[in-house]
Amino acid sequence: MCGNMTRLSAVIHKERNMYVSWCPELDIASQGKTIEKAMENLKEAVDLYLEDEDAKLPKTTPFLTTFEVKFHAKTAPALGA
Repeated sequence: MCGNMTRLSAVIHKERNMYVSWCPELDIASQGKTIEKAMENLKEAVDLYLEDEDAKLPKTTPFLTTFEVKFHAKTAPALGA
């Protein structure tokens, strides 16, 4: 990265007919009808936040990973929703 750039994380998931995007470092969220639009809207929201002179960038980046758990039959349908 160069100059005034920093790398932040984005977590995107689907809620009904929209994609929700979230930046965990700044706890800022947005949404869009596509993954690309949700990401674009999140970048815009973060940019607006960082325009504030009191805005603080995080000192560390979260570590994102995945893990497996056994689910029960009654919870299985909710996982794919």
